[in-house]
Amino acid sequence: MITNQWYAILPSKAVKTNQIVGVKRLNLELALFRNANGQIGCVVDQCTHRGAALSLGKVKGDCLQCPFHGLEFDPSGRCTFIPANGKSSTQDLSRYKVKSYAVREGNDIIFFWYGDPDKITDQLPFFNTDVDDSYVYSEILDQWHSHYSRSIENQLDVVHLPFVHHNTIGRGNKTLVNGPKVEFLPGGLVTSANNEVDVGQKPKKAAECIIKPTYLKFLFPNLWMNHISDKIKVIIYFAPVDDENTVLYIRFYNRVTGFKPLNRLIAFFGKFGNRIIERQDKRVVITQRPKASAYKSQENLLSGDGPIIQYRRIREELKNQ
Repeated sequence: MITNQWYAILPSKAVKTNQIVGVKRLNLELALFRNANGQIGCVVDQCTHRGAALSLGKVKGDCLQCPFHGLEFDPSGRCTFIPANGKSSTQDLSRYKVKSYAVREGNDIIFFWYGDPDKITDQLPFFNTDVDDSYVYSEILDQWHSHYSRSIENQLDVVHLPFVHHNTIGRGNKTLVNGPKVEFLPGGLVTSANNEVDVGQKPKKAAECIIKPTYLKFLFPNLWMNHISDKIKVIIYFAPVDDENTVLYIRFYNRVTGFKPLNRLIAFFGKFGNRIIERQDKRVVITQRPKASAYKSQENLLSGDGPIIQYRRIREELKNQ
């Protein structure tokens, strides 16, 4: 994993007021909860008293209450009350503190800070210049038995289109790959497919290609967008579960008409189109070995793998910082 990054891990709606949700993300067992004030907290899903799963407890006031012996913890993980000791107890509760993690919300997504608390940044990654309040979206999820790096690379792969998606978005037998061109932006990269039917011509070099109006944008560590048009976008955030599993949260955004209720209907059906395409990818990607990709590997890459090579290079640099 890349440290000192905000990872998109869950939709905000997954953690409702006065509820606790237990999830595994980034190889960590976590309990996320939202108190009556709407404040969200995230702690290790294990009580410091006797090791029970806190996600089986309940929200009591501003705190999470352990299901086993009723110890209460605030969103920072601080133990605020031990029922067995009584309300009049003056015992120092600091040693019962549960490890907590910083979480923030933006664009209806819960972001998790993975790294040094002293290096937390205020800015959450998102495509704020690409989608605004004029868009509506519908979201669907799927779990892949694949490392998140492989799942991301698949969405930057223009070589696979006429093979994996031969009857959907890859129709036309455009097997020859020009470029592709890759441009860099703060925190990520942009690329686009520039494929052609092979009639014996030589593929163009990346420098001879352009970024097309339909393009792909990626923001580290785990956000991807397909800019289909000014009215339709697909955004995916790849939530790492562990070293071999990833949950894909796939959003279909649109503003096709000037009537939002109709756009919501379009988004609802659009997400099922996303699922068809995503399942074509999943069938192949989950077979890749090793599970995680690497900048230095035994794979014999092609010039058409340029976006993947750049993704791996930047990811390696960020991991080593």
